[in-house]
Amino acid sequence: MPSIPKRQAAPAARATLSDVAREANVSLATVDRVLNKRPGAHARTIAQVNEAVERLNYRPDPAAARLARPHPHRVSFLLPSGTNIFVDMLREQIAANAGWMEDHRVSAQTHEVDVFEPQRLARRILALRSQCDTAVVMALDHPLVQSAIDKLTDHGIGVVTLVSDVPRSRRLHFVGIDNIAAGRTAATLIGRFAGGAKGKVGVIVGSLSLRDHAERSLGFSQVIEAEYPGLQVLPPMEGKDDPKLTRRLSARLLAEHPKLVALYSVGAGNRGISATLKASGRAGKIVFVGHELTPSARTDLLDGTMAAVINQDAGHEIRSALRLAIARLTREPVDPDQERIRIDIYLKDNLP
Repeated sequence: MPSIPKRQAAPAARATLSDVAREANVSLATVDRVLNKRPGAHARTIAQVNEAVERLNYRPDPAAARLARPHPHRVSFLLPSGTNIFVDMLREQIAANAGWMEDHRVSAQTHEVDVFEPQRLARRILALRSQCDTAVVMALDHPLVQSAIDKLTDHGIGVVTLVSDVPRSRRLHFVGIDNIAAGRTAATLIGRFAGGAKGKVGVIVGSLSLRDHAERSLGFSQVIEAEYPGLQVLPPMEGKDDPKLTRRLSARLLAEHPKLVALYSVGAGNRGISATLKASGRAGKIVFVGHELTPSARTDLLDGTMAAVINQDAGHEIRSALRLAIARLTREPVDPDQERIRIDIYLKDNLP
């Protein structure tokens, strides 16, 4: 006689906020206040609620949280103005995620500001106070900007820094690559492509006030000095991510150092440097490494002007910023592995 399969036990019902309130012997409003970290709850009450959450293994229901919202969650992206092609790629990814945002009851607006002007940037950050629930900001690491982010946080606005961090601020999360590691990677690439050659290495940054540019420059110098003693890193030149300015700066580098071995473009000045190298007839003779796989960088890889490009995935960064904005609202746990932005290295042989 065939055996009768055992009936599987029904899964335990998911604990609700009401269950937590009952277990902690407090009101629903108090539970909501504690879980959202709003002021007004005593330390003992906070402990009671947190203990109840742990005993009941309470996990917020993101779908229920989205449906319960009377209005869409407003996200404001504050991006640099100017001609930065990578920033254009970020804007394109914001537009590409419109369907996802609609499904998750999110509305997004994009604003521009000159990120190299700390006073102007700080004012623009503060202006977001009445415009959004979460701000995603590419920011300058400056005391005025840090203060503006903290003031926004004091008004209940979550702040996510994007690409370039302000780590001393009270921002919720940073979305971007490990920039020290990126700079170290650039140094290893240049050192190996240089093949034992001795000489000077030029470095052009957007601004050392941008945390990502400062960290890349630091990592780059660490590796060159420690592992490639035949190469000498010249003082960084600030090109403000402006192709016209980086063209002039790179031309000056070539004039002052006719035996220049390599050039590292830390920011978004690749097009200006590429134009200088091609006009001088030294494209492919100077080891040129830069960041972000833009259409122009792809062309430079294919024709040999650039030796390698270090890339961060603009789509992954925008999706991550949006997920983190939603997680703040729904109290969903954040998966660090999912939100980690990889450093990609592209040569002409492995272009996607």
